Amino acid sequence: MADIDALTSSAYAHALEVIASVEPRIAEATRAELADQRGSLKLIASENYASPAVLLTMGTWFSDKYAEGTVGHRFYAGCQNVDTVESLAAEHARELFGAEYAYVQPHSGIDANLVAFWSILAHRVEGPWLEKYGAKNVNDLTEADWEALRHELGNQRLLGMSLDAGGHLTHGFRPNISGKMFHQQQYGTDPETGLIDYDAVRAKAREFKPLILVAGYSAYPRRVNFATMREIADEVGATLMVDMAHFSGLVAGKVFTGDEDPVPHAHIVTSTTHKSLRGPRGGLVLAQEELAPSVDRGCPMVLGGPLSHVMAAKAVAFAEARTPEFRAYAQQVADNAQSLAEGFLRRGANLVTGGTDNHLVLLDVTSFGLTGRQAESALLDAGIVTNRNSVPADPNGAWYTSGVRLGTSALTTRGFGGAEFERVAELIVDVLSNTEAGTTKAGGPSKASYSVADGTVERVKAASGELLDKHPLYPGIDLA
Repeated sequence: MADIDALTSSAYAHALEVIASVEPRIAEATRAELADQRGSLKLIASENYASPAVLLTMGTWFSDKYAEGTVGHRFYAGCQNVDTVESLAAEHARELFGAEYAYVQPHSGIDANLVAFWSILAHRVEGPWLEKYGAKNVNDLTEADWEALRHELGNQRLLGMSLDAGGHLTHGFRPNISGKMFHQQQYGTDPETGLIDYDAVRAKAREFKPLILVAGYSAYPRRVNFATMREIADEVGATLMVDMAHFSGLVAGKVFTGDEDPVPHAHIVTSTTHKSLRGPRGGLVLAQEELAPSVDRGCPMVLGGPLSHVMAAKAVAFAEARTPEFRAYAQQVADNAQSLAEGFLRRGANLVTGGTDNHLVLLDVTSFGLTGRQAESALLDAGIVTNRNSVPADPNGAWYTSGVRLGTSALTTRGFGGAEFERVAELIVDVLSNTEAGTTKAGGPSKASYSVADGTVERVKAASGELLDKHPLYPGIDLA
């Protein structure tokens, strides 16, 4: 291991020298980013730390190759090595998740969702339409028929989780392209418990009759029964799509199994490959075999040319996730979230749903007299990196919010355990308890300005520094 650490450190040191020879400011920003990440408590639920092997895999000449198409069917010559990379990444993904089919080309989670949406539309709408007219593809349709098909494709129904209940912008909301593609309605959570009410989802689906039922979340701190969601989808003739971008690492690590594993139940599953999966920034689609031909059209349907260097890094990350060590890591992520939640509850903090059983905690900061934006900013001053987030029926809206979302994936990668997360909860409560909302120029309450009591930032930074020093980030890399 010492030899590997030395090689890794040397690789990064020399790489930065090469970069600095062309644009030294980029090399300096890269060094500064590592220093910032090493010196802060990173609790953003959508972030993690990829391994040096994953990071190094992205910096190769695979970046120079165009490879539109699919394995063995490219629109450019000389893609035999890209075929190897994509095949390996897809193979690891299928084995890791027990999926019938894997598509590893999406550049991001939004791209993966777009591929899934259009694949469903192609399979459920375009395919039957072409069959009706005896056409092989849309080019065989008359202009009038094509106009009618476009109208049909753009007027389908989608039912997804509301934003304030923990859903995501890509699940049919108008700021995102999905909200412009579909006629969309939302299901929420029980106003008393904050939990998904499956009977209410069923009633909404029966009434709305969507083509697509979307399950999955970005800020829901509980598990989902995907078997029940599939029953609801089947009952109304919908395709069940699950976006597991946030919790795919817990699925890969077998923390979520049975009815809580979306892959056996959903028609199509999307994910990012970073977050709890701890790979490179990118997207992934898993699907039942019947949808594979439509998914394979992702490029050029909605994707540009595949990022071959990132697909290579995905293959490395998926290989890492197939190890016993990753399963132990995934379980620790969930255990640490429990410790963080319990640390808050012992100090009287208010958590959405009263706790967690996945990788994230949603803290309602209104009891501290703050908005989410004020809390996020005060915590950042103290070296604790979080992100503000809406809570159910949020009175402050989606910009200022009333909550802060906290995730345990990144600090678990650094080696934090339950005791450290208990301490993290204490530090967060210390900051928020000593932060006051500011006032506007007119003298009213401000949703953005704030003040932190003297000595708080220094005290918390010193305490967090002790935790971070015990669990250094990329300890084998020395860029001094």
